[in-house]
Amino acid sequence: MSFERDLFLPVNTEDMARRGWDYYDFLLITGDAYVDHPSFGPAIIGRILEAEGYRVAVLAQPDWHSARAFQALGRPRLGVLIGAGNIDSMVAHYTAARKRRHDDAYSPGRKAGLRPDHATVVYSNRAREAFSDIPVIIGGLEASLRRFAHYDYWEDRVRRSVLFDAQADILTYGMGETATLEIAARLASGTPVSEITDVRGTCVAAKYPGVCAYPRVEVPSFEEVSASKTAYARANMVEYQEHDAVSGKAIIQKHGNRFLIVNPPAFPLTTGELDRVAGLPYVREPHPMYDELGGVPAIEEVRFSVTHNRGCFGACNFCSLAFHQGRTVSCRSHESVIREVRLLTEHPGFKGYIHDVGGPSATFRRPSCAKQLKSGMCRNRACLAPEPCPNLDADHTDYMMLLRKLREIPKVKKVFIRSGIRFDYLMKDPSGEFFTDLVQHHISGQLKVAPEHCVAHTLDFMGKPHIEVYEKFKEKYFKLNRRYGKDQYLVPYLISSHPGCTLEDAVRLAEWLNKQGHMPEQVQDFYPTPGTLATCMWYTGLDPRTMEPVFVPKTPHDKALQRALMQWRKPQNRKLVLEALHKTGREDLIGYGKHCLVKPDRGEPSPWKPARNKGEASKKPRADTRTRVEKKEKPAQPVRKKGWAKPKKKK
Repeated sequence: MSFERDLFLPVNTEDMARRGWDYYDFLLITGDAYVDHPSFGPAIIGRILEAEGYRVAVLAQPDWHSARAFQALGRPRLGVLIGAGNIDSMVAHYTAARKRRHDDAYSPGRKAGLRPDHATVVYSNRAREAFSDIPVIIGGLEASLRRFAHYDYWEDRVRRSVLFDAQADILTYGMGETATLEIAARLASGTPVSEITDVRGTCVAAKYPGVCAYPRVEVPSFEEVSASKTAYARANMVEYQEHDAVSGKAIIQKHGNRFLIVNPPAFPLTTGELDRVAGLPYVREPHPMYDELGGVPAIEEVRFSVTHNRGCFGACNFCSLAFHQGRTVSCRSHESVIREVRLLTEHPGFKGYIHDVGGPSATFRRPSCAKQLKSGMCRNRACLAPEPCPNLDADHTDYMMLLRKLREIPKVKKVFIRSGIRFDYLMKDPSGEFFTDLVQHHISGQLKVAPEHCVAHTLDFMGKPHIEVYEKFKEKYFKLNRRYGKDQYLVPYLISSHPGCTLEDAVRLAEWLNKQGHMPEQVQDFYPTPGTLATCMWYTGLDPRTMEPVFVPKTPHDKALQRALMQWRKPQNRKLVLEALHKTGREDLIGYGKHCLVKPDRGEPSPWKPARNKGEASKKPRADTRTRVEKKEKPAQPVRKKGWAKPKKKK
């Protein structure tokens, strides 16, 4: 669906000429196609700068092989802003098995290869070539997660902070609106970029640590964390704990003869500030220059969706959100969300369905507790796992009332929730009224939740609740479905090969899935993304919270065994499943019983007796599975005494 070009930020000199611009202030470079929608970070940054009176031009997915494409719009007056896109460029390019992806939802026509590996570094270096001494500010998810010395899964080594490799002046981390506006204002006032060192939510490089303007803590240097996995784990834990706007300190990490200074995080936007960001004049569509190229597929998931919150105190150890948006939740007002939904109903393609009203976790509308706002997040205690904190505020009333208001808007037929729902948080809701509303009104055929595993110690390494919570949730979910005459599915998300998950644990997960009557169609292998606690476990073999050793399934074959167990019914997985069961001594799961995962090979004895009654297997294992021939015993002969006759069958 095409919209007028002039509704978008300029993407070439012709667009600038139509606006009467003979200069512009900021060049915004992104590794994604240009989609003017609030689910895309570059669109938000571009629009907030525009709202403050700056002229912003967009250069999306430029040819990075030379500096020529970066000079196409001329030199910006104040600086260059660079982001790799909505996801890390290496995640966009490679699977968890390090295989090259064949498509890219954030590129026109799903075409892969339109951005480089380590896009932030490459774009920044090309901008330096194109404009020499111009201020270069990098940001977005990739820069945020790589702001410290970090383990890079794809290169299997520890890399320097991306700030150094990119040769940038400033790195903004987190969502970036506040930091970007402050940097822009200082540059516009004539402040040299080298003097902008104290903005919260930013990183800079310095010759001396005294440049830091905040209380600070120092972590092991790049050289130390490269040489010692223990040092890496200790540094990672400090970096995680200090990512708190209320209680967090600045962090210093030496790189060679320079110091990385990571200022404390920016404070989360208030409700009023979030409302302002959401109300900016987004077109909510890809730029029309992509129409002939097949459009940008990533818009389809979010075109008729609304983000009402930010932050997540769920703090799963494998998730990058805690290290990017942070664990403090902030939200938009009801009025702001209602305005956006009313606007969506006027879209030419709207068919009456709001696909999602969510965020990192859909049901979070408030901080986890009152203490969090005064003292920051607890350093050695998670809000939800392994058990919910006694101080947790799990009242869902505000979110429920928001959804009820949205259901009453003219032209709206259904309001669905498709982003993550924390079932453990939902089960702590004191009234339970929202659960009823959810089942009755907000599920589009199936509800997806993420128990991730079933073994307690594996879930502890993940930072997830124990499986009993999910089972209680599931029981209540289907009870409510029956009560209201609904036929809605429940789809559990699961992760294989997570640090701490042994092959024996994977077998237990397969058993649990078999008992549940569920075999996942898709399986997600653990993906070590930069900065997370789980990635630290994967690289170091240590739990940074306790410094205790952690088992890590690293080899491709180990990971294949765990993945195959989660899809044991697939014929192509049979050989791997048998190998895993033999390795773990779980031959009792080879047979014909309902509890068995695979049947034995032809000619191979089964430890479980074949069914004799109505196709059901015996539930008692044989004492010895060898045949008489193998035992070298003769079959027992009946003993008959003289005069005994064969008894007659009764009629």
